[in-house]
Amino acid sequence: MKIFRTIKAIAVSILLLPGMFSAASAQDKVVSWKADAKNIGEDLYRIEIEATIEKGWHIYDLDPACPAMPTSFTFSYGEGAQPEGSLKQHQEPTRVFDEIYGEEIGYFEGKAVFTQDVRLSTQGATVEMFLEYMACNDMNCLPPADTTITFTLGAESAAVPVAVSAEEHRELKAADSASVISETPSNLWSNILSAIMWGLVMLFTPCVFPMVPMTVSFFIKGSENKRIGRFRAFMYGLFIILLYTVPIAAIIVITRIVGGDAVTADIFNWLATHWLPNIIFFLVFMIFAASFFGAFEITMPSKWVNKSDQSSNKKGLGGVFFMALTLVLISFSCTGPIVGSVLIESVQGGKFWDPIITMLAFSIAFALPFTFFAFFPSVLKKLPKSGGWLNSVKVVLGFIELALGLKFLSTADQAYHWGILDREIYLALWIVIFTLLGFYLLGKLRFKNDSPVEHVSITRLILSIVVFTFVVYMIPGMWGAPLKALSGYMPPMATQDYVVTAGGAVAQTTVTSGNVEGRKYADFLHLPHHLEGFFDYDEALAYAREVNKPVFVDFTGHACVNCREMEERVFSDPRILDMFRNDFVMVALYMDDKTEVDESEWVTTESGRVFKTLGKINTHIANERYNINAQPYYLIVDHEGNQLVPNRSYDLDIEAFIQFLENGKKAFYEKQ
Repeated sequence: MKIFRTIKAIAVSILLLPGMFSAASAQDKVVSWKADAKNIGEDLYRIEIEATIEKGWHIYDLDPACPAMPTSFTFSYGEGAQPEGSLKQHQEPTRVFDEIYGEEIGYFEGKAVFTQDVRLSTQGATVEMFLEYMACNDMNCLPPADTTITFTLGAESAAVPVAVSAEEHRELKAADSASVISETPSNLWSNILSAIMWGLVMLFTPCVFPMVPMTVSFFIKGSENKRIGRFRAFMYGLFIILLYTVPIAAIIVITRIVGGDAVTADIFNWLATHWLPNIIFFLVFMIFAASFFGAFEITMPSKWVNKSDQSSNKKGLGGVFFMALTLVLISFSCTGPIVGSVLIESVQGGKFWDPIITMLAFSIAFALPFTFFAFFPSVLKKLPKSGGWLNSVKVVLGFIELALGLKFLSTADQAYHWGILDREIYLALWIVIFTLLGFYLLGKLRFKNDSPVEHVSITRLILSIVVFTFVVYMIPGMWGAPLKALSGYMPPMATQDYVVTAGGAVAQTTVTSGNVEGRKYADFLHLPHHLEGFFDYDEALAYAREVNKPVFVDFTGHACVNCREMEERVFSDPRILDMFRNDFVMVALYMDDKTEVDESEWVTTESGRVFKTLGKINTHIANERYNINAQPYYLIVDHEGNQLVPNRSYDLDIEAFIQFLENGKKAFYEKQ
């Protein structure tokens, strides 16, 4: 069993991290840039930028109306510097009529030179240049590249040329397989919708967006027969779907065939709750966020990309397949973090087929634009032009990755009771992260690959309002506000040091009374809303016999998002709280707690397997006695543990839950 668990854990890690072992500098040089600044008369300087373009490739001209991605230069002038005239291009671009766009497009081949004159009033003034471009050949395009160069004019350093190559700045992307899985069918549907949303959002990233018209052009121009061209485009989309879905499906199916259902469940449980994968997932999210912010680039090995690109020149469906593979590899550093996060969420408990279904949903949404635009190429004219806004999308995703990554550190922290990331610390980090995102949207923060924000667009303004509203919503949580909308993502209220009540600030402790004192594990486990209860199954049954009340059994978990939602949205109802306090003995059985109990409490199964941790023992109770292997699950049982009414799982219907409690109480007293 341990071998199978190890194999699956390694396999998932390989799926998540293949591109982290290759840097962008491994790519073939296609376009190299040389920049220089010269004094051309007293206080007048000329910045000259020269592009050397490999044979067979081209870059687009400066026309901002170019429907592809035009080459663009953005200059920021420091104090004492101002432009003298406009940017000049010293070669006439080649102009051709493009059938896809239905208009002429200009481009440069071989060499292109651009100059910008600058007038100084102060020696040593600085000028920052932000360059964006995209290199294409007759078959396809590389992802957009960009760089920023700062010139100090009027100083000795001004005459030092700067060489910038595509090797240093290209953003190759690739993707691995991922999906979303959940504890309940209702949550599966929400995760499928989330996967579809992310699949469509990926279109508007700098690695994918410019590829749409180029790949569509390849299929339309690749065949004189439009029907054949559209069929090949359809197959292109199908191959993208298969390349995303088949790897994760194969791993899961092989694991089940070799080890059976128990092994797959054990693997998912291990990935969801053990400190090692959760810390790895946390670090992966931080690395991807840093990459999105522009700290470095994560790419697939160039050998894979180049081999796939060469094979795409083949005729027939084989060439179409390798075109799809090239896109999947090139798009990694944009799609990889999102797909990886979806996969990580998918393995946190549930049915084995859920990741496959959700991965299928993501890949269909991702592949759909390519097929759609191949059938309706005229729609391409209505798409926004490529530009710096694509990098802004990438940075926004970086902030989201930063916030979501904290969930995995929180899961490990709660399961092992480290006390690192209590609720108020978690909230403080989210408040800071989303505040910085709001400032970024307003143009007050800028990363190295960003274009200057000269004015705030309506879109940025609306998004910043949404983000700052979210920040304001979270702030009361620092003093104990429940924040029900975030209940599935926040650490439980019991981890907060104090809350503000009508009587002022009070310590966040669990209220106990009578024989409830001295309960097992109550020093580190808590029930929500100051409820009193137990965390040991046998202890709860014994106390229920003393007070002659039914037992409410809550199979829960530290890493269970739906458990937190039920606690904050359903358990918080005053009528339910009143019934919990007066009519039931409560026991919360954490199925993922890693605390090793006293040896006298260990459970040995008939097969000789020994359960030593609290979580394993509670899971054994759920499996063997009630045939339950998910969370949350709620039971009402008598003093002997016999179930009185049908159980309930994740369901936010408060009235139905009240009826469940009423039925359980009635069945208990009728049985006596």
